[in-house]
Amino acid sequence: MLFRLILKNIFRARLRSALTLLGLVIAVIAFGLLRTVVDAWYAGSDAASANRLITRNAISLTFTLPTYYRERVKGIDGVQKISMSNWFGGIYQEPKNFFPQFAVTLPSHFEIYPEYVLPPEQMEAMLRDRTGTIVGRAIADQYGWKLGDRIPIQGTIYPGTWEFTVRGIYEGRDEGTLTRQLYFHWDYLNERLKQSFPRAADRTGVLVVAINDAQRSAEISQTIDAEFKNSLAETLTETEKAFQLGFVAQSEAIIAAIRVVSFVVIIIILAVVANTMAMAARERTSEYATLKALGFPPSFVSQLVLGESLAITLLGGILGVLLSIPVAGAFKGLVGAIFPVFRISEATFAWQFAAMVIVGLLAAIVPAVRSARIKIVDGLRHVA
Repeated sequence: MLFRLILKNIFRARLRSALTLLGLVIAVIAFGLLRTVVDAWYAGSDAASANRLITRNAISLTFTLPTYYRERVKGIDGVQKISMSNWFGGIYQEPKNFFPQFAVTLPSHFEIYPEYVLPPEQMEAMLRDRTGTIVGRAIADQYGWKLGDRIPIQGTIYPGTWEFTVRGIYEGRDEGTLTRQLYFHWDYLNERLKQSFPRAADRTGVLVVAINDAQRSAEISQTIDAEFKNSLAETLTETEKAFQLGFVAQSEAIIAAIRVVSFVVIIIILAVVANTMAMAARERTSEYATLKALGFPPSFVSQLVLGESLAITLLGGILGVLLSIPVAGAFKGLVGAIFPVFRISEATFAWQFAAMVIVGLLAAIVPAVRSARIKIVDGLRHVA
């Protein structure tokens, strides 16, 4: 009987219930999207491997390292593989078509990143083509690229028009793998620099170092940096995750603001639901008094109010979660270049449901207590 009464009470004031549900749905979607934005911001660092180190110039990333550092790092105990990597920063057709581009040493770079799945025959074709490129599945699908296509990139850091031939399209090992990068031969970049700007040749932006034991990452990092102590280009070596978080830290204030706003949304909808429940409880004062006169205990009345509040919030929460999936998909289409990985995680779904349960409980506390404490005489007098 309690369950039947709750269901009837939910839709007694249909317009009010519909507007409350609409507010709940919007709040759940907004909360989920904001939390997903935060997750997407950290996607790169979360995907980082503990077995990879990044060695860069100790001054800043804008300063490069001599390429002979690679051979010296190779000889350090615990180092398995090493790749050189230069940020290219070119433009494809127009500035809004942004995606990361790197000149790397192959095939070592893809051996260091096993999460990039590339057929062996495509790697062989890449190694045979000096102007070849390997692109991620996400940007290949976005721009309709296929094997053999010519891609003109307008250089910004390295001036001129650079033409590449697609020799490989790599897939991600799982959904969390970024597949929006373009890779080409570091040697091709270096050859062009020797012709146009010799002083910038034979230098690399960073060294990507694969180690055999993640537990020794701090030890190996210190050994690498000690190797180049007091040199003209001292190094700073850190784990790949720490390297990625260094970029995220530059926008930490924005991330904190997004987190705060996500919880402000929940507080606002709490106020809305609390107001709805207060109005409903006030309108049904005489009914609650009648129930108590018929012998129902105060706990039954409080359960009725609490159940109604939870039923409304959970219904709104379920609808919001279901709608969050297509909304997130549409949002990803708009911000794919900024957030290559944008999907609502299981943890965010759990947060959404937990938030609705908490809202339902808190919104019903005051009305439930007041309704349970009302005196029968006062409640019946409320009819007049």
